[in-house]
Amino acid sequence: VQARGLAPGRPYWYRFRAGDAHSPVGRTRTAPAADDTQTRLRLAVASCQHYEHGFFAAYRDMAEQELDLVLHVGDYIYESSWGKGKVREHHGSEPYTLADYRNRYAQYRTDLQLQAAHAACPWLVLWDDHEVDNDYANDRSQDLDPVEAFLARRAAAYQAYFEHMPLPPQTWAGGHSMRIYGTHAHGALARLQLLDMRQYRDYHVCPRPTRKAGGNQVNVLECPERTQAQRSMLGTAQEQWLDGALAASPARWNVIAQTTLMAQADRGNADNRIVYTDGWDGYPAARERLLQSIAARRLANPVVLGGDVHFAAACDLRVNFDDAKSPVVASEFVSTSISSYGPSRARNEVLLEKNPHIRFANSTRRGYTRHEVGAKRWEATFRAVQDPADAQSRVFNLAQYVVEDGHPGVVKS
Repeated sequence: VQARGLAPGRPYWYRFRAGDAHSPVGRTRTAPAADDTQTRLRLAVASCQHYEHGFFAAYRDMAEQELDLVLHVGDYIYESSWGKGKVREHHGSEPYTLADYRNRYAQYRTDLQLQAAHAACPWLVLWDDHEVDNDYANDRSQDLDPVEAFLARRAAAYQAYFEHMPLPPQTWAGGHSMRIYGTHAHGALARLQLLDMRQYRDYHVCPRPTRKAGGNQVNVLECPERTQAQRSMLGTAQEQWLDGALAASPARWNVIAQTTLMAQADRGNADNRIVYTDGWDGYPAARERLLQSIAARRLANPVVLGGDVHFAAACDLRVNFDDAKSPVVASEFVSTSISSYGPSRARNEVLLEKNPHIRFANSTRRGYTRHEVGAKRWEATFRAVQDPADAQSRVFNLAQYVVEDGHPGVVKS
């Protein structure tokens, strides 16, 4: 349904009717008018909600927050199962067909807390890999399936995503491709640039020998092809679109909504530099191009939002992360997972020790991030679930960081 003729900056209520059946009433809110300078933005960012790993208490908390918007940055469903201590089970085996993916979404949507969050406010959505297949890149699966077979699977997954998520009708016209990247404005206060990090990327370099494709933890000295200048996370067309969209933005806050951690993340011991190639560390030249463009354009208040890595983080973004004198050009907030298991505390401590630009990181808690944005200040609150195995768990403030207007970089509140 594409509703038209709505007034800007106000709530609306709606429901669906099919025969004698009526849905519960939902609430949405239209964006402020383009020239509205008095508005504020209350935004929640969610990521990585493995149905089996935990209940969705974070969504109950979101529904109580009177938000303007929920931004989901990927892994809304999981195609695969792993781990111990599951609180519930996926129905059926790993999805490959349209019916399989429809059933997986249907099962996730039976969760009442997820339903409540969808009914509380509008959503903007991005996919990552698990909506199709772990660590897929462009037309390549992690198992190196024949391209035609994988594209058929991708088409089924994309169609199911389109059918179940709040997307405009023109988003998908059939086939195995679908454009989800684009610009969304919130008055004169903020512009959100939503990115697709899977469909157009170059293949992974230096994959695990046992897997042949997908992400890998690599020593930077043993994978020189990682730094090739032409490698792209977004693809040439999307890179050019993003550069033009940022250049044209008149907003006070410029938000880059993508799916993972953008900051460099050395995960090695004292003697080795180890990075993970499925994220931006697998495409460092592309990251540098983007951050250089932000710096050269003196973009107003760039803030990067992401998820994927199953830990919460607040980071300073530099063009050259290896140079402490390189200026901070943007701020980054990464949301932990809604329920998916996180890295160990020991890995989290290594991350903080070796990456001083990562100002905060916590891998022990599940939850989401709440952002309150005004003309002069961006406030990020990391909300944490006490017990993911308890659907009624309390949710509390784990940490708070701010960005001041005109001063890139995160500051502990």
